[in-house]
Amino acid sequence: MAGNITLEVVTPEKVVVSEEVQIAVAPGSLGEFGVLVGHTTFLTTLKTGTIHYTGADGGQKYIFASGGFAEALPDKLTVLAESAERRRDIDTERAQAAMDRAQKRLEKETDDIDFARAKAALERAINRIRLSETRQ
Repeated sequence: MAGNITLEVVTPEKVVVSEEVQIAVAPGSLGEFGVLVGHTTFLTTLKTGTIHYTGADGGQKYIFASGGFAEALPDKLTVLAESAERRRDIDTERAQAAMDRAQKRLEKETDDIDFARAKAALERAINRIRLSETRQ
């Protein structure tokens, strides 16, 4: 099927992307999934990772997303993310500092550390750094 779908990536603060795309691929909690025009309707949770898509012009674009939900419709993919940012907007220095803080928290041997939260912060920082350093 030829044609485009609408991709919308929204956080509680802003609309990160709202554009026509040929295909969008997102990090579902059960695995990565792609959406083309005519896709079967479904709803899923997302894990932290990269949403990549081919714009209507054929260019490849990337967005970091941290958790949330995705709804696929035959003509639209809507992502409601806890946080999201385009690759070009990632502050690598800030992500590196966040990674260092999370690693230090995880190295502490005290009971007052929320390890799940520190591990999630580390995962977000690593994903941001990886995405910002990709060459495409």
